[in-house]
This record gives sequence, structure tokens and C-alpha cells, in this order.
Amino acid sequence: MNKKSIKDVCVKGKRCLVRVDFNVPMKDGVITDETRINGALPTIKYLIDNGAKVILCSHMGKPHNILTEGFGLTKKEKKAVEALPAEEQAAAKAEYLKKALNDKKKFTLKPVAIRLAEKLGQPVAFAEDLVGESADAVVSALKDGEVCLLENTRFMAGEEKRDEALCKKLASYCDIYVNDAFGTAHRSHATTAAIAEYGFVDTAVCGFLIEKELSVMADALENPVHPFVAILGGAKVADKLKVISNLLEKCDTLIIGGGMAFTFLKAKGFEVGASLVDNEQIDYCKDMMKKAEDLGKKLILPVDCVCAKSFPNPIDAEIETIVCGENIPADYMGLDIGAKSAETFANEVKSAKTVIWNGPMGVFENPTLAKGTIAVAKALADTEGTTIIGGGDSAAAVTQLGFADKMSHISTGGGASLELFEGKKLPGIECLNNK
Repeated sequence: MNKKSIKDVCVKGKRCLVRVDFNVPMKDGVITDETRINGALPTIKYLIDNGAKVILCSHMGKPHNILTEGFGLTKKEKKAVEALPAEEQAAAKAEYLKKALNDKKKFTLKPVAIRLAEKLGQPVAFAEDLVGESADAVVSALKDGEVCLLENTRFMAGEEKRDEALCKKLASYCDIYVNDAFGTAHRSHATTAAIAEYGFVDTAVCGFLIEKELSVMADALENPVHPFVAILGGAKVADKLKVISNLLEKCDTLIIGGGMAFTFLKAKGFEVGASLVDNEQIDYCKDMMKKAEDLGKKLILPVDCVCAKSFPNPIDAEIETIVCGENIPADYMGLDIGAKSAETFANEVKSAKTVIWNGPMGVFENPTLAKGTIAVAKALADTEGTTIIGGGDSAAAVTQLGFADKMSHISTGGGASLELFEGKKLPGIECLNNK
């Protein structure tokens, strides 16, 4: 990796603005999964131990509607209000603003600051805004080795709009910009990339989490130990067009399961019933199968599927299933790979030296439809090779199924991982100083 990390610069006495990923799941104000907070701790502790003033910032969720000057109506909402009779406009506007204020309570990072302080064993000052009076006061009061957390970056419209004034103000808070939010490294927002791209900070480096993600995944893609097996699942082929093409050039075997497999099966001439199919990508799937053949690579598809007449509702509801071969009856849909496919996939994995996996094999949230995903996860857990889980649903699956500690690496960023697998450059990485 050619980017500087926090170990390549002197942080003592310096104000370090650290973009972390604290977009944690919350229920009734309580954090239900602390994985992302834990992932940021090594970087935060290093900066504390080395005498930096640590200023943390992160997004949380997707707030209803935020404007640079505060909460207000979006253009769409204003238009909707103006279309109403005059006597109804005030009430409608009040309802929209109520939603925005509810989102401020729902998506505040204050509970994260409280929990982080407990984990660090020291106070974490919380700023009630990202930039403004509260942030000014909290940042200016920081001493060496102290930590503060700014409010949700997405409470400012300028975050996603790469607003120069916002970037300039944030840059005035720091001497060093540190990006350690791999989960948002594919986003080109104010705090993920623009602040460094605009040149408002001279020193821009990565933290330990990004350093680890890049070293593990980039090495696996560029210098894999063969046999190299890549497994792709999930719902849509369209989400992974470039990933499929890029991985075919690097791996020895590409396994395709999940909902996206049915577009490939249809492209091969099989009947797929009511299964999820992207008809616009049929020709693409044919091209990819031809590409695999021309490159001498194995492209493996399911040979049997667990099928039902409808998608489970709710997702974990009991459901009646049948096992079908490659041809599925017209009134059935494939919702998981079958036992034969699971065995074939597992055998490929067990003999591999490098495995990358992104996307479950079926609707793993349902116990009846999780067997294919479990089989693949168990095969990865049993292999002696390097096993890399590309974030998102795959990471959730291996964690939920109890195999997380058996994997070599579980990425913290689903979207960022996919773009790495595509061979793309990530804005949040590209903006950092080269070594």
C-alpha cells in the first residue's frame, strides 16, 4: 500500500480530525452492535497514547432532510406544501419539520460518545453540531491525549454535496486529517475525501483499519496464493457486473450463487420459474460464461435449488419448500442453493488457498433457507487457506452463524469491498498522501 498511515507522521500535540465509521445500529437509543466502534479503537488509542488531540467525525444513518443552515424542507417537500390549499400548508410544513427533528434524535451520535468513553476509560467530549458554536468550543478546549466526537456529518447537506465552505471550516479544526472509515471510502463526500482533495489540509493519512483492509484485500487480489476461489452471491447481477468480469481475470474458480445465479441459469437455457431474474443482463451472463471458457477458468453455478411458491413474509416465517434441479417449475422461485450445489461449492473452497466471498447463497435470514449459506461458511471456516469476507450481508451471515472467528479477514465495508473487487480506485483512499 502506497499511502501514508498515522505511523508515518508525528501526531504529538497535533489536532487530528479522524473520519471514522460509527454508523452503528441503534434501538431505542441503545447501540445493538458495536463492531464498528471496536474497529476504530486501535487508531483512536494510538493517537491518544501518542499525544494527539483527537477529533472524531462520522455519519449515522440517512437523516430525513437536512439543510446546510439547519433543519428544513427539501425542494420536494416545499413543492408538496405549496400545492396544498393555503389553510393546510402550515400543518403540512410542521409535520415535515417534526420528521426532521425526530431524525435528529434518532440519528444523533451522542450515545456513541457515551459508549466510546466507557471503552476508552476516559471522557469523550460531544459537540452538538458538526461545525458551529458547540464544535468550536469543544475542539478549542481539547488538550493532548483528549478526544471529542462531532455530531452526525449528514446533519449538514454540505457533507454529501462536498461543500467547500464546510471542508474549509473542518480543516480549520485540524493539523492532520485521518481517514479510518473504510465502509465509506467509496463515497466522495466532504469528510471522506473532499477535505483532502481541495487541499485544505496538507497532511492526509489513513488509520489502522483502512491500512489493514487494503493490505489484506489488495494483496489477495494482486498476489493471491492459488488455487484462488471467488464466491459471489446476493440478489442482483447488475450490482456486480464489473466485479464478475474483474474476478474472472484473477481467480481460478468463480462460484455464483444467491439470487444472481438465476439470471446465469436462464442464460444457459434453463427454466427458472418465478425466480429473481435480470432479463437485461442475460447477454452479459452469456458473455461472462464465454469469457471464463476462453480464459480457462471454472465458472460454477448451482445444480439444484431450494424453492418455494412465495418469498417468506416475514422473512423468518416458516415456509414450505421443495428441491428442484436446474429447471424450476413455473410457479416456484429459487431461494437457496440445494444440497448437491452446497457440496460442490464446499469442495471447491476446501481445496483453495485463497477465498474471497461476497453475498449469501440464499435468504439466510430464514432458517429453512440458510443451509446453503451455512455450508459455504463452514467450508471457509474449515479451509487452511486465506479466507476474506467482503462485508455486507456476507459479513452479517458469518457473524450470525458463529463462524466469524474462523475467517482470516471480515471487511467492514460492503460497498467499498465490492469496488475494490471491481478494480476501482476509492476516493477516500486516493485523496491521502502517498508514501
